[in-house]
Amino acid sequence: MSAVACSFFLAVGLAGCGDDDEVSSDEQARRAYLGLDESISKALQLGFDGFNAASSANIPPQTTTGAAAGTLVINGQVDQGSSDNKGMRLRVGMTGYSDGEITVSEDEEPVNITYASNTDTTLQPELTLQLRNIPGGTFTGTLVGDYDMTGDLAGKVTLNLSLTGDIEDDGTGKVRRVAGSTRVTGTATSGDGTYNVDVTR
Repeated sequence: MSAVACSFFLAVGLAGCGDDDEVSSDEQARRAYLGLDESISKALQLGFDGFNAASSANIPPQTTTGAAAGTLVINGQVDQGSSDNKGMRLRVGMTGYSDGEITVSEDEEPVNITYASNTDTTLQPELTLQLRNIPGGTFTGTLVGDYDMTGDLAGKVTLNLSLTGDIEDDGTGKVRRVAGSTRVTGTATSGDGTYNVDVTR
C-alpha cells in the first residue's frame, strides 16, 4: 500500500498504516495538484486551438488524451468581432484522465491518480481567458473548479488558479502562447490541505 493511500486511511480514522507512512494534508494537496499540472498546459493549448478554429461564438470542441489514460475536452465560447482584445469562457471536461505516475521523491513510491470532472458542463471547471493586443500581446485568465480523484488519492481537489503570459503569431496568422512565458499561481485544495501553486511554463 502506498504512502499516499496510507495517509488517506489515517485521515479518515482507519487503521492499517504505521506513523512512518503518514503524509500531511498539505502534502496530499500538493500531490493532488501535481497529477493535474500537465493538464493545465494542455487545456490552455486546446483553448487557443479552439480560438483559432472558431467561426462563431461557440468554439469547436477540442480534445486530447492523458499521457497514460483518459480524455480532456475543452468547450465554450469566444468573443466575436474585429477587436484585437478577445475573451474566452471555457469548460474543462475530464474522463478517466491520467498523465501517469507522479514521482514525489526518490525515497517514496510513485503516486497514481485518475481524474474526472462533472458530466454536466455547467458544473465543470471553468477556464476564462482574456487576450490583449492580438496577436502579439498578452493574456490573463483563471482556472477554477473541482476535479474528482481515484487511485492513490481519492476524493476531490479544487483549483483556484490565475494565469498570465504572452501571446504571438505562430507564423500562419494563428495565435499561440509564447513558450516559457506562462505563470500559474493560486491554490489547490484537497480535504484539509492546501498547496500554494507558483510555476512558470
